[in-house]
Amino acid sequence: MSFDFPLILLVLVSVSGLVWLADALVFAPRRRQRHEAFSSGAALDVPPLEEPVLVEYARSFFPVLFVIFILRSFIVEPFQIPSSSMVPTLQVGDYILVNKFTYGLRLPVARTKVLDIGEPQRGDVMVFFPPHQNKTYFIKRVIGIPGDVIEYKNKQLSVNGETLALDFVDVVIERGRPYHLLSETLPNGETRDVQFDPLRPVRDFKEVVKPGHYFMMGDNRDNSSDSRVWGQVPEEDIVGKAFAIWMHWESVLSTPSFDRVGGIR
Repeated sequence: MSFDFPLILLVLVSVSGLVWLADALVFAPRRRQRHEAFSSGAALDVPPLEEPVLVEYARSFFPVLFVIFILRSFIVEPFQIPSSSMVPTLQVGDYILVNKFTYGLRLPVARTKVLDIGEPQRGDVMVFFPPHQNKTYFIKRVIGIPGDVIEYKNKQLSVNGETLALDFVDVVIERGRPYHLLSETLPNGETRDVQFDPLRPVRDFKEVVKPGHYFMMGDNRDNSSDSRVWGQVPEEDIVGKAFAIWMHWESVLSTPSFDRVGGIR
């Protein structure tokens, strides 16, 4: 998403609320006074007191916009997956839900944390703003937290000197090209599926995660632009934790599907 939807929503809420409030406190009483004065001195039938169209729209839309603003800013926000960088965990066209308070409550637009609730953990699937496109939502997996030593050698990941075990699962064919599907085991024993392109060259690296930063990688390891390319993600650019798929709809020409509904791990 390239446009600043939180800012647009904030402006709409503010404008509609101010219009409604200004009318209720200032203009509506004046209209009533003029109407009453006209009614008391008129011999003919007086037309009913009408509310301006702008005020009517503001009064109708403000409560709805305000509820949406609170939900999206502090509780849960929906996103649609536009790329294959998180395959096989997330497919293009997946519609996901992101928890906005797991990592602390933040002011919308300003991104300032106002309540510290929790911190990202290794293995979390996280939505954030990357350093190179700081107004665009990205989604990747947290590989390293502050202080971690991340090493990637021969397409095998190590965290703080502990190599994550890889077990072969299957060969999948995408657009006539084979990909290797493997199961990766985290230090805490949890597993996740990751995908590799055997025809892509190895990009080895070793890096220490800076204080207040997170190292992010896509599960589609050889087809992901992530911290290996544009660097680590600062804490203030975190959006939230992806926790569920609620629908799959790849394009307007396809049929929505609920076969992939479920949690994200």
